[in-house]
Amino acid sequence: MSNAEDIGVIPSIENDTTGNVSGATSNTPAFDNSKANVVNNASAAANAMSTNASAAANAVKNHPFTQDLANGPVVANIQEQSAKTSTEFSDLAASRQTPSTPAVTGQQLTHYHSFFSRLLSWDHPRASGIAYASIVLFIFAARYLNILRYALKLTYMTLAVTVIAEVAGKAIFSKGLTSQIRPRKYYTVPKESIDRLTSDFSELLNFFVIESQRIVFAENVFASVCAFLGAFLSYFLIKIVPFWGLSLLSATILFVAPLIYKTNKELIDEQIAQASAIVNQQTQQVRELASHHAARAADTTKAYASDYSTKAQDLISSARGRSSSPAVEKKPVSPQPISPTLKESFPVGSSLNNTSAFKSEDFPSAPKEEFKTNPVAEEPLII
Repeated sequence: MSNAEDIGVIPSIENDTTGNVSGATSNTPAFDNSKANVVNNASAAANAMSTNASAAANAVKNHPFTQDLANGPVVANIQEQSAKTSTEFSDLAASRQTPSTPAVTGQQLTHYHSFFSRLLSWDHPRASGIAYASIVLFIFAARYLNILRYALKLTYMTLAVTVIAEVAGKAIFSKGLTSQIRPRKYYTVPKESIDRLTSDFSELLNFFVIESQRIVFAENVFASVCAFLGAFLSYFLIKIVPFWGLSLLSATILFVAPLIYKTNKELIDEQIAQASAIVNQQTQQVRELASHHAARAADTTKAYASDYSTKAQDLISSARGRSSSPAVEKKPVSPQPISPTLKESFPVGSSLNNTSAFKSEDFPSAPKEEFKTNPVAEEPLII
C-alpha cells in the first residue's frame, strides 16, 4: 500500500514538476514573443515614421509653391550666376600665360603679369569683385579677430577631443575610438604639387621684383607717377591712419580706380587728351623761349669772347714791344715817411730823427790803396 501510494505520489510529483517546467517553458516563449513584439512595433514605428517623413518630404517637394520656388526665376538666376562665376574663374586661371610683349630690356615677363592685368582691369567682373571682397574681409578679420589665438584654440580643442575619445574608448570598449577613424595611410603632398607650387611662388616673386624695377626705372611713366603719388601720400597718411586702414585704402584704390576708368573711359580719355595738349603747348613755348635765350646767350658770349681776344692780342703785342726797346726809364725813388710807431720808439733828439747828430769822425776812413793779393800757384787738374 505504501509502495503504491509511493508509486502514485511520484507520478503526481512528476506531473507537478513537468507542469512547473512546462509552465516555465511556456513563460519563456511568452517573454520572447513580447520582446519580438516590441522590436516589431519599434521597427514598424520607425518604418512608419520614415514613410511619413518621406511622404512629407515628397509632399513639400511636389507642392506648387516649392516647385515654383525651385524652378522659379530666383533659383534659375542663382544657378546662372554661379555657372558664370565658375566660368570666369576658369578663364582667369587659364589666362596665366607669359605675355608676348617683353620688357624694355628684352626680358620675358611672368605669367602673373597677364593674370593681374586681367584681374585688375575687371575683364572678369565676378572674379574681380570676389577677389576684392575677399581681401577686404581678410583685412577686417586680421584687424578685429585674433586669428592666431583662435587657431591655437581650435588646435587644443581638436587634440583634446581626439585624446579623450581614444582613452575613453580603450577604457570602456577596450578599443580606442580615434584609432577606428584613423586612415590606413597618412596623407602626403605629392611631389608634383610641391614642384607646381614652388614654380608658381617663384613666378609670383619675380613678378613683384620685375614690376618694382620697371616702376623705379620709369619704363611706364604713368605707372611711375602713380607709384610716386601713392608713396608720397602714404608717407603722410601713415602718421594718422593705422596700417590696416592704409591697406584697405590701397586695395580699394587698386581695384576701384581701373573700374572707374573702364566705366568712364571716353570722358577720361578726352580729359587726358586735353591735358596732354595743354602740356605739350606749354612745353613747346618753354622750349622756344629756352632756345631764344640760349641763342642770345651764345651771341653775347661770342661778342665778349671776341672783345677779350682782341684785348689780349693788344696786350701781348704791347708787351713784346716794351721788351725789345734798349733804354729803360728809371724812376726816382721817393723817400718813404717814417711810421708813427717808429717815431715814438725814438725821441726827437735821437739820431733817427736828427741826421746831423752823426759826424764824419765817427766813421772810419776809407782805404786809399788797392788791395794786394798773393798769387796762388795753380794746382794740376787731376782726372
